[in-house]
Amino acid sequence: MKKLFWDNPYQTILTTTVQAIDGNRILFAETIAYSFAGGQESDTAWINGMPILDSKIDGNLIYYTLSDNHGLHLSETVTMTIDWQRRLRLMRLHFAAELILEIVSQKYHLEKVGAHIAEYKARIDFKSDTNISPLLPAILAEYNKIIISDHIIEKGYSDITNQRRFWRIDGFAGVPCGGTHVRSTAEVGFVTLKREHPGKSIERIEIRLNIVH
Repeated sequence: MKKLFWDNPYQTILTTTVQAIDGNRILFAETIAYSFAGGQESDTAWINGMPILDSKIDGNLIYYTLSDNHGLHLSETVTMTIDWQRRLRLMRLHFAAELILEIVSQKYHLEKVGAHIAEYKARIDFKSDTNISPLLPAILAEYNKIIISDHIIEKGYSDITNQRRFWRIDGFAGVPCGGTHVRSTAEVGFVTLKREHPGKSIERIEIRLNIVH
């Protein structure tokens, strides 16, 4: 299966073919619809106008769940579309979270214990017994420098056979990651940070985009 959301995360329409059918679970030859992984939520997507209800990753494949009466046939040509505005917000928040995580890891050496990237809010959880609120201004200042510098975000395969991906910014970090990413840090944009305390020894940084579009 060709995962075109890696080759071109800005592609919103795809003509592809049905490769396998198992009831309402469908496998396509190619896809532009990202499926939940690494904390990043799935795209909202449609097949011939029918909503994709769910998706599951199985090895290097993604199976998409449609309604029981989808009416698709093996080898049929179909049109896949995604909600572009949701994709863009997810890409921006995903990379904002990646940058915050790297800054905190490099400067304060806190261990990440969880993360979630939704359409309007992302969060990263760290193991810590100390309130991290006093660190947020310095973290945000460092983040803003990276955004203003408009670094190119390099993406590629670290292992083609097993479809393992990475992103890299020269002079800052190189990170294993299979999410969708924008082209440069300026496109990620500015954010606001908020501290939460979801449980014992857990400090959470909540991330929101300053401008949502």
